[in-house]
Amino acid sequence: METYCYDPLDPNGNITVTFDIFKYNNDGYVARVSIRNYHQYRHVERPGWKLGWWWAREEVILAISGGVATKQGECKASTDEKPHCCSPDPEVVDLAPDATTDSRTDGCCHDGVLAAWAIDPPMSYSSFEITVGNLDQNRTGYLAPLNLTLTAPGPGYTCGPVREAPPTVSSVVGGRREEQVFRTWKSECTYSSYLSSKTPVCCVSLSTFYSPDITPCPSCSCGCRIADQSANSCISEGAIPSNIPEAELVKCTDHMCPLRIHWHIKNNYVTHWKVKLTVSNYHYGRNYSNWNVVVQHPGLGRSLAALGFNSTMLPTTGVPEDAALLWGKAFYNTMLLQADEYEVGSVTTDLLLQKDANSFTLSNGWGFPRRIYFNGENCQMPLPDAYPRLPNGGPGRRRGLFLLITLLYFTCTMCLGC
Repeated sequence: METYCYDPLDPNGNITVTFDIFKYNNDGYVARVSIRNYHQYRHVERPGWKLGWWWAREEVILAISGGVATKQGECKASTDEKPHCCSPDPEVVDLAPDATTDSRTDGCCHDGVLAAWAIDPPMSYSSFEITVGNLDQNRTGYLAPLNLTLTAPGPGYTCGPVREAPPTVSSVVGGRREEQVFRTWKSECTYSSYLSSKTPVCCVSLSTFYSPDITPCPSCSCGCRIADQSANSCISEGAIPSNIPEAELVKCTDHMCPLRIHWHIKNNYVTHWKVKLTVSNYHYGRNYSNWNVVVQHPGLGRSLAALGFNSTMLPTTGVPEDAALLWGKAFYNTMLLQADEYEVGSVTTDLLLQKDANSFTLSNGWGFPRRIYFNGENCQMPLPDAYPRLPNGGPGRRRGLFLLITLLYFTCTMCLGC
C-alpha cells in the first residue's frame, strides 16, 4: 500500500497537523491546532477538510474558535456552562469566510479549503484554537490525541501517530524576540489515490496538426458502461433525470471518466512548437474549483509560456522528464464548470515551448506527454502504438525510406558481383 502513497514528483508531500499548547488552565489547557498542506499540487477543495481524533482520557472541548465541532455529544451536568463538545471522538470543521469576529482566529475561516503549496503558500494553512478541560493539574501527564483522521474532503488520507515534537517557536515584536509554546504534538497525513478511488478519475486523448487521426481516451479508462441500458451507470446527452446519486451524474462516454484532458500538437515553428491543452468536465453535478494540471514531458525544461493559465516548473530530482504545473487565472478560469445537457464544461490554453535542437522531434510520439495529472490524480494515457503518426511524407518516413533504398542498392550490387 505504501507505493500508492509515494509520489516521485512530490516525495515530501503531506498534510501536517500540529497541536501547540500555549496556555494552561486549572483543569486543562488551550491549544492551537494547525493544518498545513505541504503537497506541491494537491489541494483541498470544498466542502473542505474535517479533522477527527479520539481523546486519550476523558477530555472535553470547553470552547473553540476558528472552527466548530460537528457534534456536541453527551455532557455531564457537572458544570454551570455546557462545554462545546463532550464527545470522546470529536470532529472539527472550518468556519465560513463570513464568520463573526468573536468566533474567528488567525488562519481560519476558508470553508476548509487548503491551496497547494506550490500555487499559494499562504492559503495552504488553516488553524483553530480549543480550550480543553476535565483534566487534573498533573500537566506532565497530559496525553496527545489518538487515532487522528483527516477527510479532505473525501477519503484518501492516512494519519500517523500524534507524537511529541520540539516546542514550536515563533517570532514576535517584529522579529526581535522568539517565543515558544509549552508543548507540541504532531502528526503527518499521507495521501493514497488507491484509498481515495478504486478507479481513475481522468484520461488523456491526443491529436496533431499533421495527422487527421485522433487518439481517444482508452475505453473503460474510469469504468465501463453497464450492458443493461435500463441501468443508470451514466447519463445520455440531453436526458438528465432527477434523484440519481452524484457518483452516477457522468455523461455517457466510452471512457466513462468525469474528466478528459486533450493534448493537441498545434504548430511546429523554427525555434518553438505550440500545443493546445483542453480540460473537459463530463460531470453533471460537480464544479472543480482551483483545479490544477501537471504535465510530464522532456521538452518542457527550456522555456514554457502558458497563454491562458498560470504555470511554474516543479523540481524533478530522480525523474527523467521535466514537469510543469498549470492552474487557472484568478477571476478568469479558476473554476472548471460542470457539464450541462448541451455541452461539457472546459478550460483551455495554448502552450508555447522552445525547441531543443538536440532532442526535439515529431517522430515516434515524442511530442506527446509522458504523464498528466489532474488535481494530483494520475490520468489514464493511451498506449503508445495508438498515438497519431507522421504521414508517409514525414521526415521520419523519408529517412526510413532512404535507408531501405540504400540497403537494397548495396544488396543488389553484391548479388551482381557474385
